[in-house]
Amino acid sequence: MEIFGLTLDEAAQQLRQGNFSAVELTQAVLDRIQRLDKDAPDGQRLNAYVTVDEKGALKAAANADKRLKSDPGAATPLTGIPLAHKDLFCTSTMPTTCSSKMLANFQPPYDATVTRRLMEAGAVIVGKTNMDEFAMGSSNETSHFGTVSNPWDKSRIPGGSSGGSAAAVAASLCTASMGTDTGGSIRQPAALTGITGLKPTY
Repeated sequence: MEIFGLTLDEAAQQLRQGNFSAVELTQAVLDRIQRLDKDAPDGQRLNAYVTVDEKGALKAAANADKRLKSDPGAATPLTGIPLAHKDLFCTSTMPTTCSSKMLANFQPPYDATVTRRLMEAGAVIVGKTNMDEFAMGSSNETSHFGTVSNPWDKSRIPGGSSGGSAAAVAASLCTASMGTDTGGSIRQPAALTGITGLKPTY
């Protein structure tokens, strides 16, 4: 199996065994994003990502490799793992658009708590995923940046509002992704794309 297709647990174990580096894993994911999400022809593009931070992701991966090598005991299960963020979590290094034209150029001055904690754990945030605008929808057809396609059948929706996150995981465009769920916005797209979605309690 290609390394971009490993589960989170498999990738974490193999990183610790030194079978590949976090930089190699991240580059494999970035190459797949470029091929399936950015350079794909019309009708084939998944449109799962709004923003991809290749430079920042590779820098974070290099830092994760240093952490894994110099102090393995300080590494967490997420150290070196390429993750995606639903584009409503604030990120100081990338725009946070909520898939709305109104926020298309909004650059937050701070990181959301979940963003900061993931980075502290050594996770590699490769980009921000498409969603229903302001998380209002259940099909991922209301985004200013266009509809997200279901990786299993591009003529179908992936569900929403975390459809970009679900499509990215299902297509191995990241190892795991953050979403949000008040009325089904993780559970429903997870079901529609054949992946596992976890909704914790408050």
